[in-house]
Amino acid sequence: HLFYADAEGTPGTEVTFFDIPHLGQTYRGTSDISTVSLRVRNSDSLLFWKERFNQFEVEHDEIQKRANRDTLAFRDFEGTRLILVADNGEKGVRAGIPWQKDDIPLEHAIIGLGPVTLTVAIAEPTIGVLTEVMGFRLAGSYPSLEGDYPDILIYATGEGGSGAEVHIETRPDLPRVRLGRGGVHHVAFRIPNEEEYDKWAARLKEFRLPTSGKVERYYFKALYFREPNGILFELSTDTPGFATDEPMETMGEKLSLPPFLEPNRKEIEEKLRPLILK
Repeated sequence: HLFYADAEGTPGTEVTFFDIPHLGQTYRGTSDISTVSLRVRNSDSLLFWKERFNQFEVEHDEIQKRANRDTLAFRDFEGTRLILVADNGEKGVRAGIPWQKDDIPLEHAIIGLGPVTLTVAIAEPTIGVLTEVMGFRLAGSYPSLEGDYPDILIYATGEGGSGAEVHIETRPDLPRVRLGRGGVHHVAFRIPNEEEYDKWAARLKEFRLPTSGKVERYYFKALYFREPNGILFELSTDTPGFATDEPMETMGEKLSLPPFLEPNRKEIEEKLRPLILK
């Protein structure tokens, strides 16, 4: 796992990448986590990022409205679909702590994760899991930007806001996704601690949703299950967190290994490919 997050590894700010050489390209379709969004403070930041994308030749769209928010959609160099979303003072999940060890001005820094979009052929089964099992509620809708297709539905949880939403796009015209390079493997939802984890495990069993059972990720406990359209969901504890094995001040500056792999550090580090940062 290659984790990116805010300066403190705050839950709700993390994006994880898997390095899988020679993986084929994703073929887009349904049963897909089709876009992931990243929050910025305001619409002025979108102008900053648009110029930066031009500078580094990152493919992007124009600034557009989605769910009554200013957004800037872009693709990374492997085709991952990402969207910057301007908070503009909206209430909801608090912003993260901006990373200060790069050349991005703090006022334009990414401050957390925004809505995730799920593209499905039939929306009702996925909506059922979100509302009946996971406690989401319908919070609105907005027109599809892809053409004459059903409106995209907004489901929110907790205090709502861009950091607590799932958007449902219905596209019965598409084939099923074939995941590969540039695709999104799963989406994780936060739970506070291990006590709540056990309650959620029991709840999923009550609704007869098969799960992975408890998965120890060292920094958190994870539980995986698939909703009826086949999209992989993860429930992940906030605790113990990324500061478990290294000080906050130097977090992310070296390879972190769980204790059982520490004896193999030299061998593992020798096989790592360098990261090219822009």
